[in-house]
Amino acid sequence: MRLILLGPPGAGKGTQAQHLVAKYGLVQLSTGDMLRAAVKAGTPLGRQVQGIMAQGALVPDDVVVTIVEQRIEQPDARKGFILDGFPRTVPQAEALDRMLTKHGIALEAVIELRVDEVALVARIESRIAGMRARGEPLRPDDDPHVLHRRLVAYREQTAPLIAYYRRHGVLRSVDGMAPIAEVAAQIEHVLAEVGRALKPPRGSAKRKAAKPRSSKPTVVKARVVKRRIAAAPRKPRIGKKSKVRVAAARKPVGATGKRAASRPKLKAKSRTKAGRHRR
Repeated sequence: MRLILLGPPGAGKGTQAQHLVAKYGLVQLSTGDMLRAAVKAGTPLGRQVQGIMAQGALVPDDVVVTIVEQRIEQPDARKGFILDGFPRTVPQAEALDRMLTKHGIALEAVIELRVDEVALVARIESRIAGMRARGEPLRPDDDPHVLHRRLVAYREQTAPLIAYYRRHGVLRSVDGMAPIAEVAAQIEHVLAEVGRALKPPRGSAKRKAAKPRSSKPTVVKARVVKRRIAAAPRKPRIGKKSKVRVAAARKPVGATGKRAASRPKLKAKSRTKAGRHRR
């Protein structure tokens, strides 16, 4: 199962992705997590995107496509994965289509988490305030001003993906403002419908074609039979008249030394018929 979760920042894509990983055994491919891990590790890629991520801007397409393709090629992603945070633009979606085609796989569904942006901002601000009160560390992009810029970038660049995947017939939408458990239930219902749509109906599976038998043994057998027929002596054809003569010839010889002929019997029959007519 290959899925994409779409939605603005703070819509709960990461939370729902973790639920799907636990329930279906999929691999979560979060571009944000992969990029943050690269920044933390101090890799050349991490240093390249560190300043961009701190400002809330989008990472260049070629960088994101490269890191996602490398992750998809790993063995644990071959059974199924969830793309979280990628693609963010239509060009990225087109690059993803080419990448998946290259690897011989396709997307089963793209799930959009519909949210109200005003309520979403209030939710994020409340979450950030709670994290600060508990003394939990904040990410560089956990800032209301950064969130506003990310929402603007989402509307301008990522929202067109909804129309893109709707045209491809794989888009499904759920209410992202509902409680977490209810959103998870909606997603499970969508995936069940997608599974039924992808499952072929009963009796539609083609039977395995039987292997054609080789014609060589048949040819050899025919030749052997032909040779046997040619070697066997031919029996003379016997017609109706010939059968009568052969039967007469096989009768025992009488007292005179001559074989009994069939004519006397024929005359006797005719005399009997004549006697009947006279009576």
